[in-house]
Amino acid sequence: MKSHVLTVSCQSTRGIVAAITGYLAEKGCYISDSSQFDDLMTGQFFMRLTFLSQEGVSEEDIKAGFAPVAEKFAVTHRFNASDERMKVLLMVSRFGHCLNDLLYRWKIGALPIDIVGVVSNHFDYQKVVVNHDIPFHHIPVTKANKVQAEAHIMEVAEHTGTELIVLARYMQILSDEMCQKMSGKIINIHHSFLPSFKGANPYKQAYQRGVKLIGATAHYVTADLDEGPIIEQDVARITHAQSADDYVSIGRDVESQVLSRAVHAHIHHRVFMNGNKTIVFPPSPGSYASERMG
Repeated sequence: MKSHVLTVSCQSTRGIVAAITGYLAEKGCYISDSSQFDDLMTGQFFMRLTFLSQEGVSEEDIKAGFAPVAEKFAVTHRFNASDERMKVLLMVSRFGHCLNDLLYRWKIGALPIDIVGVVSNHFDYQKVVVNHDIPFHHIPVTKANKVQAEAHIMEVAEHTGTELIVLARYMQILSDEMCQKMSGKIINIHHSFLPSFKGANPYKQAYQRGVKLIGATAHYVTADLDEGPIIEQDVARITHAQSADDYVSIGRDVESQVLSRAVHAHIHHRVFMNGNKTIVFPPSPGSYASERMG
């Protein structure tokens, strides 16, 4: 039996859960996992279900038959096969820890995605990418060619059918136009400190100020630099005995883990946009075990 995922968002309304689950039961479907959330501030309702068709009803019939429910409750919804592999384009500059981590998780099956290519404004990781039999696209970016370079990136994305772009420490700012066109489809990773350190060598700045917590934030990219809806965060504790190089090493580990968890959540349709925030449902039983290894 093939497993499917149904995601739903709408205004909070009495009877919506009964309507959805009742419909799936009528179609001979068994719900194996379900999560829901009501945002009391906005009155928005979010739901994610995993279900199996036990009586041989086709995916097309299930989708088509859901239309009256969607219309009645003004539901925004999407059906996806659980084993569907999202097409992902990775982008990197000169720090390769997040790229290498994603490639490893992809290789062992912890991130079930199709990596359609890697874009970089440098050649540092060309050999690594090519050795994984993944297309490598060198697209240099300067002040003079920034518009053309970004157009080239979008050509690669469109040609490969990219559904998600992951900025694995890609150190170029994307234009407002690209952010809007790919809204909710670009994930970025950056460090998180208090106080906030911007510019060059943030880890060195953190060391000089005696920071005790190093963090990382993965978020959707918007026109507001590093202020998009947050998907995942984590921290690691630092002591006075650790060096500036330790800060960098620990920070890279946190960044890699946070980014991979954000990508994992997105590709399994567990993330819902909710204004400037996100709703992130926990992973289904067993779906996250392999990624948590090591």
